[in-house]
Amino acid sequence: MPTMRVNGAEIYYEEQGTGSETIVFAHGLLWSGAMFASQVRAFQDHYRCITFDFRGQGRSEVTAAGYDMDTLTEDAAALIETLDCAPCHFLGLSMGGFVGLRLALHYPGLLKSLMLLETSADPEPNQKKYRLLNFIARWFGLRPVASRVMPIMFGEKFLNDPARAEEQVAWRQRLIANHRIGITRATEGVIYREGVYEMLDQIKTPTLIVVGDQDVATVPAKSERMHERIPGSQLVIIPGAGHTSTVEEPEAVNTALRAFLSSQNGASA
Repeated sequence: MPTMRVNGAEIYYEEQGTGSETIVFAHGLLWSGAMFASQVRAFQDHYRCITFDFRGQGRSEVTAAGYDMDTLTEDAAALIETLDCAPCHFLGLSMGGFVGLRLALHYPGLLKSLMLLETSADPEPNQKKYRLLNFIARWFGLRPVASRVMPIMFGEKFLNDPARAEEQVAWRQRLIANHRIGITRATEGVIYREGVYEMLDQIKTPTLIVVGDQDVATVPAKSERMHERIPGSQLVIIPGAGHTSTVEEPEAVNTALRAFLSSQNGASA
């Protein structure tokens, strides 16, 4: 199991593919690098693809502290530097996007481009609701709240498609399998994060913003606000996708990523 110790935490990562350029994938809250399986398959023939699990999630260490966005950003920066893949194309979904924005602001030399999926530059608007769900998860695990969390994580199209029933069950099981302590600490980091919206005009890294039109966790208006604020950014709205677009509509997401990457100098997508 490939792990590395960065910034005081044992971080699990996977590396697939080869190429002169690297894509680093940063997952959303409650999940792991596994949510990018379709993207890795699509791009590993032309890029070095690195996925990793944030501390407290997936197969990374559950640490006592370090779940705030600044520390997670330092974790990601250390991983990029340790794996010698800078400047990389950084793709962050939801919480991974919170980190991606901070990398672009504070470690721009590590990035060749930035891809932001289902994310926001604003503070968490649903603090009260998420604090309650997190309290239940802390003491009783995620099973009691899974039915309330799934419609936040996935759009109606995915959840109501009988042909994808097995996928729905599989992702629900992954949700429930989260480490009870690690995931509640990670959730606190998301709930209490500070916004960076006012700083977005400082980002000079080429940026793609992708959002599903059924995303209720970070609604499309959040992406539109970022697009207006980040100079030269591109915005793509994915029909039928919710907050986990890489799983729900992988081909549409891959098409958007491929077009963006192809517009950058270097490796062919």
